[in-house]
Amino acid sequence: MAEQSKLILWLEELRAPFCTASAFPVIIGTALAYSHTGQFNITLCLLAICATVAIHLGANIANDYFDHISGNDTHNDNKTPFSGGSRMIQNNLLSPKEILTGSLIFLTIGAVLGIAILIMTKSLLVLALGIIGILGGFFYTAPPLKLGYRTAGEITIGFLFGILPVYGAYYIQTSVFDFVPLLPALIVSILIFLVIFANEFPDFAADSAVNKKTLVVTLGVKNAAILYKSILAALCALSIIYAIAYLNIFASVILLIFIIFISVLSFKNADAEKLSQKGYTALSKSTILLHAIGCIALIAAILLSRPV
Repeated sequence: MAEQSKLILWLEELRAPFCTASAFPVIIGTALAYSHTGQFNITLCLLAICATVAIHLGANIANDYFDHISGNDTHNDNKTPFSGGSRMIQNNLLSPKEILTGSLIFLTIGAVLGIAILIMTKSLLVLALGIIGILGGFFYTAPPLKLGYRTAGEITIGFLFGILPVYGAYYIQTSVFDFVPLLPALIVSILIFLVIFANEFPDFAADSAVNKKTLVVTLGVKNAAILYKSILAALCALSIIYAIAYLNIFASVILLIFIIFISVLSFKNADAEKLSQKGYTALSKSTILLHAIGCIALIAAILLSRPV
């Protein structure tokens, strides 16, 4: 019974539903490779998804550990389903040592799977991308870099969960490094950037207390809300440019109708007054929905625009 209880705790700690943030970019990069070159190696695709998800899980768990060490999660009295950590340590459900060990295990799994990809592709670029992914995920909150504490976290996540996996997945399928994945990778980067950004508003007080300089802490809630809306507008503009340049009409409609519709909803939810209230999660919900539906629509649009 105790072992079953511990398993349930770990399933909650892993927050598996959020792994779409790491799986979708790999699928998008693979879809681009297939659409533009006709190449598709299912083994490499599955290995890349599993490796990226494992590293994502390892980084998430490490984030819980180092936010505990800094006192960030302890100060947080505005926990939401989307921010504030798992609170496994704060509620004495899992020990800090168990959390750190779990993080290292998943990062190791990601590294082993990455080595398998390296053996299959024989590419030093794949090795470099894997190392960057692991170190970037771990040092997002781990000292001495603590990127998430230095107003660099949002850009770091945008790169690690956007440009890096989209380009990496495209490259391992094609062995080509070109401009084909650039616009889709930027779209995905902005989508995950917005998710991280939105989830920082409920953590404003706790982050301020431990000098965690997120964009919201650095700019203040009102200015951060304005920046969020500006980036939403940039996302819509970039999606329109990509649709015009690369997609057929049907694929363009599928991509744009979802991204623009949910962006309008998120724009409305980015109300500075409401974002200052405890328990307000509408922006996080709509932004996470924007990321999920936006990525699915992008995958569909890419595949539908493949030359027959």
